[in-house]
Amino acid sequence: MGAAEARAQSRTARRAGIGAFIGSTIEWFDFYIYGTASALVFDQVFFPELSGALGTLVAFATFWVGFLARPLGGVIFGHVGDRLGRKKTLVITLLMMGIATTLIGLLPGYAQIGAWAPVLLVTIRMVQGIGLGGEWGGSVLIASEHAPKGRSILYGAFAQQGSPVGNALSTLSFLLVSGLPEPAMLSWGWRIPFLASAALVVVGLLIRLRVAESPAMERVLAQQRTAKLPVWQVVREHPGLLALGIGACTIGLSATYFKTTFALSWATSDLGYARSDFLTIVLVATLTQIVVQPFGAVLATWMRSLSRAVTLMLLPEIVLLPLMFVLIGTEDYALAMIGVAAATVPHCLYYSALAGILAGRFPAEVRYTGLSLCYQLCGTLLGGTTPVVGQFLLNSTGSINVVIAYALFQVLLSLGCMLLILRRPNHESRAPVQRARAGSPA
Repeated sequence: MGAAEARAQSRTARRAGIGAFIGSTIEWFDFYIYGTASALVFDQVFFPELSGALGTLVAFATFWVGFLARPLGGVIFGHVGDRLGRKKTLVITLLMMGIATTLIGLLPGYAQIGAWAPVLLVTIRMVQGIGLGGEWGGSVLIASEHAPKGRSILYGAFAQQGSPVGNALSTLSFLLVSGLPEPAMLSWGWRIPFLASAALVVVGLLIRLRVAESPAMERVLAQQRTAKLPVWQVVREHPGLLALGIGACTIGLSATYFKTTFALSWATSDLGYARSDFLTIVLVATLTQIVVQPFGAVLATWMRSLSRAVTLMLLPEIVLLPLMFVLIGTEDYALAMIGVAAATVPHCLYYSALAGILAGRFPAEVRYTGLSLCYQLCGTLLGGTTPVVGQFLLNSTGSINVVIAYALFQVLLSLGCMLLILRRPNHESRAPVQRARAGSPA
């Protein structure tokens, strides 16, 4: 390869990574603002006849509806992405998500249209879920499949970085309106973050339309190796990998919702925290994630053993996640901030490497579908249920210790499943990176 061609490929790869990051950020912003609104206002706006903890539980249930729809989005858009290409799919999903989020911002509340308000809210939330269900896998692949040989985990982390940045923008947007008087907040203040999504989507589309199709997908199309029914091929030929992938994704998804949705509600409803105070705590933790998270992909790329790398990432969470809940329970602002920020580090390092590791285990012709199903089914079964299960356990027992035990189970499940996945063949070899570092094959 000549120097000019190498530079051109490097520019294309960077553009793909940036496009994945920007698009993913917007999609996650749209998804996270719903979770924040569920914790703060949706019980009063859409379920005013259900008081206290029950109203919060029902609001969290509508939050979970988005996760319920995500596997459907993974199947639909995985099929399109594995047969027609990654780029086309990502344009469609970005539009879907942006339109759905804007509509939520325009939706009348229960006081205006009665029971139709929660019905329409749940319907639009399902559209959101379908859009994000197709978005995540495509963003990961458009970046990782453009990556130089041996750097797919690093480039996959571009898409992963969109999650904390979207989360930070979500938290910041609600922090800016949280100081409004209660009537204004419930009437129009909560709508501002949702309506702002329309402008962000326009920016995302302009960037995403400039990204080229991934080389791996171009080879599949050129060689006419597209799967007739990708979802059936994944289920028939890779059932064990699919099951392990669902388990491996767990703490990468659920840890965020322990902090930004369940703990936010617990702290502001049952403990003595003001909304703005705990939103600031969440924002600091999210900024910590933005800074620290990329190092997980670096660690996974350069360590000789991926098994050792993911173990080093996740083991500290066994101590730090329970500590987070304990420190929040002190109702001390500074201690709570330290606890939430510290508990963020292990799972965000793991989350950074997760996508690239998992993508490489599926063949290119079913990779979009396989990767999406792992992540989205995990979101439905384990990640998205986190606030619902956490609130149910807290309501039932009155003790945060049961919630802590559930969180620890998720950490151990993720670690065990990932270690088993790493014993399986990798279709994206890391060997060139290892040779450059160690002088011998991995």
